[in-house]
Amino acid sequence: MTKTEIIHGKVKTVFTTSDPDIVFIQYEDRVTAGNGRREMVLEDKGRICCEISSIIFEKLEKVGIKTHYLDMIPERIMSCKKVNIVPLEVIVRNISAGSICRQTTIPEGKLFMTPLVEFHLKDDSKDDPLLTFDRMKLMGYDAEEFIGTALQINRQLIKIFFDIGFDLVDFKIEFGDDSEGNLILADEISPDSCRLWKTGTKENFDKDLFRNDNGDIISAYTHILNELKR
Repeated sequence: MTKTEIIHGKVKTVFTTSDPDIVFIQYEDRVTAGNGRREMVLEDKGRICCEISSIIFEKLEKVGIKTHYLDMIPERIMSCKKVNIVPLEVIVRNISAGSICRQTTIPEGKLFMTPLVEFHLKDDSKDDPLLTFDRMKLMGYDAEEFIGTALQINRQLIKIFFDIGFDLVDFKIEFGDDSEGNLILADEISPDSCRLWKTGTKENFDKDLFRNDNGDIISAYTHILNELKR
């Protein structure tokens, strides 16, 4: 199947194929932080994130959550339905960490009895600002359209990661409209887009190791992949 590069992102490259409804997404070995202001190339990182995302997408599909995932093409390319990405980043928080602590008086590690769903504009040039529901409405988006699915995904991810020994602190997801106008889960779900703490601790197994220069993400990500494969 022929392919042509159409999007070259920070950590993924998207290619068209001879089928107009299918794209190939290649996971690169780069890791970035601060909207690309810090960057490094780490061998095998793309393959590991691609495999983790593939496993999780397959698990979500089995419980009825529609995603763009079709198949994995070894070693770091994913075959996906072509979607028009909605320019929103949806963040679900179960435990306080990261920006919510920096930007508020909420201490790190606070368990939210009700998960918090946030929306950010997907725009690196504006530093992905937090959106209010009223701002979303003025932009033409209904927050409720995303919240139900985001919380459903959260319930499944909590179980998936708890079963392999991790607390799901928070995660970022994106959605897109497929060729039939259905809103489906897109992008990726991996330790690049989730915060994962070893159960009952604050020991990181996610991109915070790179953000804080506090450990090896390749060994951490590999551990998660191996546990998911069991």
